[in-house]
Amino acid sequence: MKAAVRTVRLDLTEPLRISRSVMASRDAVWLSVEHGGVTGHGEAVSSVYHGLDAATLRRRFADAARELGRYPDPAAALESLRAGELAGGATPPAVRAAVEAALLDLVGVRAGRPVHRVLGFRQPPVVATARTIGITSPLHAAAQARALTASGFQVLKVKAGLPDPEEDVERLRVVRDAAPHARLLLDPNGAWTPRHAAALLPRFAALGVEAVEQPVAPGDPEGLAALAERSPLPVIADEDAVGLEDVRRLAGRVHGVNVKLAKCGGVHAALRIAETVAGSGTALMLGCLTASSLGLAPAVHLAGLARWTDLDGHLLLAHDPWTGIGGEDGYVRTSGLPGLGVEPRAVRLGRGAEVGAR
Repeated sequence: MKAAVRTVRLDLTEPLRISRSVMASRDAVWLSVEHGGVTGHGEAVSSVYHGLDAATLRRRFADAARELGRYPDPAAALESLRAGELAGGATPPAVRAAVEAALLDLVGVRAGRPVHRVLGFRQPPVVATARTIGITSPLHAAAQARALTASGFQVLKVKAGLPDPEEDVERLRVVRDAAPHARLLLDPNGAWTPRHAAALLPRFAALGVEAVEQPVAPGDPEGLAALAERSPLPVIADEDAVGLEDVRRLAGRVHGVNVKLAKCGGVHAALRIAETVAGSGTALMLGCLTASSLGLAPAVHLAGLARWTDLDGHLLLAHDPWTGIGGEDGYVRTSGLPGLGVEPRAVRLGRGAEVGAR
């Protein structure tokens, strides 16, 4: 097998502000794996929070590309990856997830089957996705809520975590007024102290919030579980639920865990997490980073497993260089094409390199 790596800048339609940062763009690094004249693709994106810049991703992908050359076919490489041999050790989970995605894409295209069928799921997922409203003015938040629900979105996720929590309450209130029938999720990204969270959650519950992600700073899963036990609305662990061992500690003690493939290490890791929480009372949320349709596509193939789906990262982009998972009408879906089911738009990368059709 041969592999190639390319980088592209993803610009957002408007800067996204959360409690710990503001983002206007990020780099995406694409891995293409070719075997027998067929190519599969995967994507990882830069992340300050996870300590990954484009140079680190390219270096890690180059390491994986050298390893891939040792395998006779993508199925053998996939088996090795899931055994912890290929892209194992200190390989960042985001890189491992992208390598797995490229191999799954390649296996699916070669077999003429979409990835969800490769994984054993019969029905192609079609799922309502949340759409994120960042920390912004109440006026802008209300306008976004009206426009999004008019476009078909049934679930809105509102970011929170300002020093003055009254501003968060007001933003949520105007969103609720602008979208009275929408399901609302709240995400402070760990900005609150346990005392503040205990005081604020009843107020947000009264405004109709359905669930809250990671209300307190990560690093104290016992404290998060204790908060969940007395919370008036479901508490979903995100930054405190990175991988399988974190989830095992929290299963049955929080109401949900946010599974991001770039965080846990890919599709296989997400399926193991799903097995771990099954029957525990802890539900799955499928989340994402801001990325292209290529980066989100593997999670879309798992979307039937989730109680909450938050796969809107591609919808925040000024230009998505890939297409195939929908979302513009409030629903993400698989395209029916083999593999991941995404296709590149006409886009040039870096020094004139082009991504072509399959």
